[in-house]
Amino acid sequence: MKLLLITLTVYYTVEVSSISLTPLENGITGTGKTTRYWDCCKPSCGWAENLRDKSGTPIRTCKKDGTTTAGTSVQSACAGGESYTCNDQQPRAINSTLALGFVAASFTGGVDTNMCCACILLSFEGELQGKKMLVQVTNTGSDLSSNHFDIAIPGGGVGIFTQGCSSQWGAPSNGWGQQYGGVASADECSQLPDALQTGCKFRFEFLLNVSNPSVKFEQVQCPSEIVDISGCTY
Repeated sequence: MKLLLITLTVYYTVEVSSISLTPLENGITGTGKTTRYWDCCKPSCGWAENLRDKSGTPIRTCKKDGTTTAGTSVQSACAGGESYTCNDQQPRAINSTLALGFVAASFTGGVDTNMCCACILLSFEGELQGKKMLVQVTNTGSDLSSNHFDIAIPGGGVGIFTQGCSSQWGAPSNGWGQQYGGVASADECSQLPDALQTGCKFRFEFLLNVSNPSVKFEQVQCPSEIVDISGCTY
């Protein structure tokens, strides 16, 4: 374990001097799978009752414009309310090998709120070997398996909730592209509103259009770079 601590510290100090990542003592590690989604709904970690610390601040959610903060008690647009995912909770590349983003995740299978707001370092395997993504858990999902990370990528498919993007952006009833999987090319990202197109292209640029890559994962302390976006700490 000490060797792993040293490796991560040196890597991020040298290669990404603006972000310092520290493995969380007794944090979870393992191997897992990824998928992608963007349903525009209020993330489930946006409810205080789903946090480990019930008095904490939940994930920031937004009004229909995607930028104005919505109250924590406002119901999700996917359940008849007016609260949506904020535009800035889309992925972004720091450089060619490191990115920041947000995920729906389950470590036990199904709805799993125990890790709301936790930060996880994903290390991609296979064709994406060498690339890493620091993600924060903002959402859960009844359709997720164990050690499953559903990366929030605009145009990645709306999944089981088809109402959110339709009511927020006038998207087709089953979302942009396929309901599961989303758009098929970077050019199709032009179907999305301007505010979401950069995040949509992330899949084709940083992830090289590799579909659902496998990962190794390790829990890390949440750096300010990601907490400043979400407003939530684990």
